[in-house]
Amino acid sequence: MPSAAKPRSGLGLLARRVHFLAGFAVAPFLVVMCLTGLVNAGTPQIVNALYGPELFADNTAGAPRPVSGQVAAAVAAHPGGTVKEVIPPVDGERTTRIVLSTPGLPDIDKFSGEDLTVYVNPYTNQVQGELTTVKDRPPAQVWLRNIHGNLNLGPPGRFYSELATSWLPVIVLFGLALWGIRRRSRGVSARSWQSSSKQARLRALHGSLGLFLGIGLVALAVTGFSQSHYVGDRVDQLLETLDSAEPHLESEKVAVPQGAKQITVDRVLDTAGATGLRGELTITAPAEPGEVWKVAETGTGLPVRHDSIAVDPYTGKAIEHVAFDDYPLLAKLTILGDQAHAGTLFGIANQIVVALLAIGALVLIVIAYRMWWIRRPRTALWPPAPPPVWRSLSRTELLAVVVISAILAWAMPVLGGTLLGFLVLDTVITAVRRRPRRTR
Repeated sequence: MPSAAKPRSGLGLLARRVHFLAGFAVAPFLVVMCLTGLVNAGTPQIVNALYGPELFADNTAGAPRPVSGQVAAAVAAHPGGTVKEVIPPVDGERTTRIVLSTPGLPDIDKFSGEDLTVYVNPYTNQVQGELTTVKDRPPAQVWLRNIHGNLNLGPPGRFYSELATSWLPVIVLFGLALWGIRRRSRGVSARSWQSSSKQARLRALHGSLGLFLGIGLVALAVTGFSQSHYVGDRVDQLLETLDSAEPHLESEKVAVPQGAKQITVDRVLDTAGATGLRGELTITAPAEPGEVWKVAETGTGLPVRHDSIAVDPYTGKAIEHVAFDDYPLLAKLTILGDQAHAGTLFGIANQIVVALLAIGALVLIVIAYRMWWIRRPRTALWPPAPPPVWRSLSRTELLAVVVISAILAWAMPVLGGTLLGFLVLDTVITAVRRRPRRTR
């Protein structure tokens, strides 16, 4: 039975070495990322189960009352709070969410400020409960989001997610390149599945599964870039440079007419409906006289609705309208990518896809470690890595590797720093191994 052919070109050997060593080192971080992402994919169901008494109206008899009455009920329950946002229910089963700015709330997020969200029955104007929230996310959702993004360790914990997210596309792409090289080599065919060698069967399974999941895993990593810290900053810089950043309302204040009274939230909702806004609406209240009301479509799923308007607080007229159709293409793709990554773009099917990708990545990692375990020397403390390949690269290939590495290091600082550390460690280990042993 012919053995699996090994790549002979400089770039092929480089792909083999990087895929193995980077995968071996980063895999533990990827395991944590996949496990937390798997749980995070079920966030909507988890939140509904935990906070049903707050989120769902306990009495739906009759017709919904004006939203201004629900706002008044929330303020009456918490006189020290200031209305920040109002989120009317999309369907008849949900409560109205009134977000209040209130001092003295518990710290549940190390990156954003906390608010108090009051849940009011739209049919009875009765307060059903209140929760400390972050950007309208209840505590469990904040915890799930942070466990996936930083292990709830705050800024230091971001390193783990940045490391896994940055290296995953590199590992996958080098793995796909290695699969292609081996596919063209003699001795690699479908017969690997029937090979008596367990190592060959595992390699064939690992390669086929990686080929099937590769694009999805890269897409999952890339769509997570905008939500990460360091890479997210680079994404924002790139969008600004290309004039493709998400547009925002610019209206801030209007002249205050003498003796005029501000309009109610009900009037704002009427204006939003007349302007064409639909779905879940988040209404931001003016913080001081002259500031405008802002209404934004904040629902998720298809079709994507992301329009927003500014409403004059005294006349009730829409004075600015930012439509999603007018967004730059890259801004649209960023929003679509964020929702797809979170599993909210196309409902339960999106959640299933994200979960299957996470499970598939875990299976790939288990197979990879199993392959190493089978072929490891019994007395070795470290896996037998593919040999160094830098001297086998041509000058053109080496220059291309250096340039691409420099670009990646700028775009992904954590990847760049760990890559530099990898090269230094690799060079030291190679030098030690090549040092002639002293004979007695």
